[in-house]
Amino acid sequence: MTPTKNVYIALGSNKGNKLDYLQLAVDAIYERIGVVSKISKVYKTPAFGFDGDDFYNACIKVETELKPKKVLKVLQSIEIDLGRQSKTKEGYESREIDLDILFYDDVIIEEKSLVIPHPEMENRKFVLKPLCDIAQDIEHVKLNKLISVLLEECEDDSEIEPIKIWLKNPKRAFTFGDYNYIAIEGNIGAGKTSLANKIAHDFNAKLILERFADNAFLPKFYKEPERYAFTLEMSFLADRYQQISDDLSQLDLFKDFMVSDYDVNKSLIFSKVTLPADEFRLYRKLFYQVYKDIAKPDLYVYLYQNTERLQKNIKKRGRNYEKDIKDDYLEKINSGYLEFLKSQPEMNVKIIDISDKDFVKSREDYLWLLNEIGGQKQL
Repeated sequence: MTPTKNVYIALGSNKGNKLDYLQLAVDAIYERIGVVSKISKVYKTPAFGFDGDDFYNACIKVETELKPKKVLKVLQSIEIDLGRQSKTKEGYESREIDLDILFYDDVIIEEKSLVIPHPEMENRKFVLKPLCDIAQDIEHVKLNKLISVLLEECEDDSEIEPIKIWLKNPKRAFTFGDYNYIAIEGNIGAGKTSLANKIAHDFNAKLILERFADNAFLPKFYKEPERYAFTLEMSFLADRYQQISDDLSQLDLFKDFMVSDYDVNKSLIFSKVTLPADEFRLYRKLFYQVYKDIAKPDLYVYLYQNTERLQKNIKKRGRNYEKDIKDDYLEKINSGYLEFLKSQPEMNVKIIDISDKDFVKSREDYLWLLNEIGGQKQL
């Protein structure tokens, strides 16, 4: 998972329905830049540097994978989409929306098109006041002073009045509140670990990842499947039981739910493909004895990708022991999953075809997938 950076953005509007413009900007930033993790109060402030209607100002903290210049480009595009026109004269003027990068982690950029930290923020009370709501203990990377201190020292004597309407966080449009435990499943290379990581990060979930990398028999199995199939499946049986029983029993009071990148039933699905019929019957007896008391997921998500796409993903991640996986093996695994899911009418299952999606690189695809999984509620 690509590391995220924290970017603080100032928002302002003094034309039309100002609150609507701020909300539309926040929504667009969430859709195109990243998770909005904090939102300040909205403040009414006088126009700065020109005669005009009062502004509504706010600040937000956003977690993004985009580089600073890309963030700037997207913000400028959002301004245009919301109706902001090019300047008609020198100096300041009224605008539907104004979006400025204040900080991007501890990055310092001094270029003609982009300066970070924002070069005038310490002189503008309408920026510092909402910023202090969400970042009072953040230190200005160049001035070496806390935001709270900069606000106290600011010589701008403009009247700053909080309004009693809050901007809504678009993240809350996606809800997993009905689930305590979500399992993300899929074929080899389907993207289940990437998705589990993103959901856990964005929605405060406890993350449970399969420890497949520790299995010494996996590389051996791909080289000599007939020789090592039973040994591999038995080792997975033991490892998965130990891990899932430990993880599910350890409650985390600071997390809202649990999300895993596997379900224990994958042991049955893979073993049916890899083992001879007599060995599978023995394995299945052991499986049901071992897992009879393990908690079932409240939601089971199966990420479907076609074989061509799976092979591209497998090649891209570059695990040496996976390089010789054949198409027919992947197709058997997929058929095994679908056959299993059809036989489980009591399970809450969502099968989602993501063959033409890239939720890792495309935020639009990621939000589409969240909607398919959790549904979207009206704010």
